Amino acid sequence: MNIAFIPVRCGSKSIPLKNIKIFCGKPLVYWSVKAAEESKIIDKIVVATDCEDIKKVVDSFDFKKVEVFIRSKKNATDFSPTEDVVLEYIHFQKSKLQEHDYLFLIQATSPYISGFDLNTAFKQLLSEKGDSLVTCTRTKRFFWKDNGRPINYKYQERPRRQDFKGTYVENGSFYINSIGNFLLYKNRLSGSISIYEMNELTLIEIDEPEDWEIAEANMRKFLSLDKSKKKLKLFLSDIDGTLTDAGMYYDELGNEMKKFNSRDGMGFKLIKDKDVKVGLITSEDKKINTRRAKKLKVDFLFQGLAGKSKLQAVEKICEREKISLKNVAYIGDDINCLDLLSSVAFKACPFDAVSEIRNIPGIFISSKKGGEGAVRDFIDHLILNEA
Repeated sequence: MNIAFIPVRCGSKSIPLKNIKIFCGKPLVYWSVKAAEESKIIDKIVVATDCEDIKKVVDSFDFKKVEVFIRSKKNATDFSPTEDVVLEYIHFQKSKLQEHDYLFLIQATSPYISGFDLNTAFKQLLSEKGDSLVTCTRTKRFFWKDNGRPINYKYQERPRRQDFKGTYVENGSFYINSIGNFLLYKNRLSGSISIYEMNELTLIEIDEPEDWEIAEANMRKFLSLDKSKKKLKLFLSDIDGTLTDAGMYYDELGNEMKKFNSRDGMGFKLIKDKDVKVGLITSEDKKINTRRAKKLKVDFLFQGLAGKSKLQAVEKICEREKISLKNVAYIGDDINCLDLLSSVAFKACPFDAVSEIRNIPGIFISSKKGGEGAVRDFIDHLILNEA
């Protein structure tokens, strides 16, 4: 079972009743509860409060997964650690919980999350075999210690911003850990910790009055970005290193062979069943690629693009189909895929893709290598999140 746990209390001194104050047209806590309600992997949502006013507001949302847990007064003070509230709930429900159940600790003061984030972060935690997960945003600012020493770069070799990977900063949005780990370590994080990267808009938390106006402006941008997402209409895949393991096999007569994965083939069928057109795009022009495309019944096959732009080829498809790159998903593994992957709305790569591809912001990195079901993994991910 996966539980979303959202602690909210009455006693905020900086912003009275902050958690139910109207924020972008809804009570602040609404946004966190809504994200958990829309997540397909969350089974139950627990809002932990000491306040009847907050309980009434949460009940008015009329979400199906939500229940309100009345926390004790001693765990609702300005000095009460959040972990104590979590442990209070776990002990209260101990007979109904298993150690392998997961608890998603979600902060109502960081409303910039979606069901997509919760789904994707959990899948990442499982694929990385982590024990717990923290959400972060990446900053490209340079940090210094009090003693005049740089923390995250060498001032003698000041990097260009576009070449600087930056530093992860905890954004306080949500955390994932198992019930067993919470009981053992009494902490939201433990063991091997995975990092789920979020948009830099999510960095601000609403703790002081001056945060409110900035946070609302950020939320409007966040909602605008969310509304601008278009429905997936075209799914494209690279071939060598993505649908195959990048190996080049030859028989005694010099005939070239490639190894494809049947699960990827089923993935193409599944995404086509969602009324999404599919295609293959590759630098090489080989008969074996044509045969595979025919077997998969793809709508488009672009071959022989060595030295040419894959992005330009796809833009021509978009023009013909009267869609935009916001409607396109693409999975590729090498630097000749960089321009296309950086431009489409839905992007992914196999686990063994080159580092330049893996470092593209927002890319879905499959837990599978090329030729081992990476394309199917991406398609399952798209279907799960109703792209």
